[in-house]
Amino acid sequence: MTQINTNVSSMIAQRVLGQQNQALNQSLERLSTGLRINRGADDPAGLIASENLRSEKVSIDAAIGNAERADQVVNVAEGALQEVNSLLLEAQSLVHQSANDAGLSNEEKEANQEQLDSILQTIDRISASTSFQGTQLLNGTMDFTVSAQHADVEAMDVFAATLGNSNLDVNVMITQSAHHGAVFMDTSGTLALSGTADNPDPKFSFELKGAEGARLFEFADGTSLNEMRDQINNFTDVTGVSATVSGGGLDLRSTAYGSNQFVSVEIMNDAGQAGGISLMDADDNAAADAATEIAFADTTNPIRGIGQDIGATINGATARGQGQELRVNSDVLSLNLRVDDTTAQTLSTFVAGTITGGGARFNIGNTIDHNSEVRLGMGSIAARHLGSTAEGFLNALGSGSSANLVDGDLGQASKILDSAIREVSQMRGRLGAFQQNIVRSTINSLGIAMENVSAAESAIRDADFAEETANMTRAQILANATMATLGVANARPEQVLQLLG
Repeated sequence: MTQINTNVSSMIAQRVLGQQNQALNQSLERLSTGLRINRGADDPAGLIASENLRSEKVSIDAAIGNAERADQVVNVAEGALQEVNSLLLEAQSLVHQSANDAGLSNEEKEANQEQLDSILQTIDRISASTSFQGTQLLNGTMDFTVSAQHADVEAMDVFAATLGNSNLDVNVMITQSAHHGAVFMDTSGTLALSGTADNPDPKFSFELKGAEGARLFEFADGTSLNEMRDQINNFTDVTGVSATVSGGGLDLRSTAYGSNQFVSVEIMNDAGQAGGISLMDADDNAAADAATEIAFADTTNPIRGIGQDIGATINGATARGQGQELRVNSDVLSLNLRVDDTTAQTLSTFVAGTITGGGARFNIGNTIDHNSEVRLGMGSIAARHLGSTAEGFLNALGSGSSANLVDGDLGQASKILDSAIREVSQMRGRLGAFQQNIVRSTINSLGIAMENVSAAESAIRDADFAEETANMTRAQILANATMATLGVANARPEQVLQLLG
């Protein structure tokens, strides 16, 4: 059937040509942009998935930047602490030089004190000036704030805590009491030694050992318990053992608590003295358990009493005890606290304090929630804060203070410096652990996540150039063929003119 009003063949060719042009345009767009999905119509589900992955990539990239920034902040703080550590070592050297009393003139001691005063001023200056973009790091601004600290808690240092939007109570349950290392020496009062013709002036002698060292003591006939006590206590700083009179004997105890503290007594010569020695009972009381007492003449081996560390749980996590100090390190809380003597020996439950805020807060995850947030406590390193409650603080070494180098207590000065050096070193160690185990591990983990998310997003959204080039070539050929077919279809009505002849 030959018609001229409706050219169906031409209409078919035009429709197919439109489709081929659309396919060609799509291939050209994909090859131009490098993307398989340029709009929702290309792949609605793929577009949703790829946009979600893009969002994750942005979050991960920001988290990597945050973690790198946290690493830079810690580097600034650690550099300042390294310099403070060097200054403290120099101060320790000055203290030991000044202890050589007979070999130094007053002028030299004054000169050493001037150097030490300069060191203290420099430490205070470093504490006040160490900052990152104007934010102070080591003057206490980045320390955690604790309210309602329990009266039995002598010190509490919070290193890290997850707070969220609420305060955090530090709940302590002491499950094991701390003990001194202790031995009881029963001399039945004043020494009554048995002399002989060959040894008319006998001596009662024993070696006393403690965590600090050892000392041999000799006492003559008629020496009272008080005299023995005073002689032993004169060397407490050498042995780490103190003595008190209890009943008819001496209560010998380590000056500190803990499993690394001990008292050891070895009888070298009993000289016929009545009595004996025994370990203190489990309650650490002054009274000896007479049933376990060993007569002096029968003690062929030293009697050794070992202390015991405190044991506790803090917020449900088992704390590590050392002496009367507790340390907990969990994903929620990391802190050290020290309880007083009475509390250390008592099984009890109490709230050590409430952490209300503070700390250097970093968000190093790809979400904004508790899992991505870390808080790091950086306390003040000013001279008035370095040291300990038990030994004193670094500012006590200044001119006119109790531990100055001219006429102060140099033993105290050395102990304060030991405590300050230990505190700064521990802070550097915590910062290093934070960098190595949290920040840099997080950066590595986020980098791997970025690679995998990018690969997933690429697989969904990016164009396959080999496939698209083939599609474009196919569309071009089909478009050209359709154009030729359209020309034929449009020419067919002209054949009607032949009928009209």
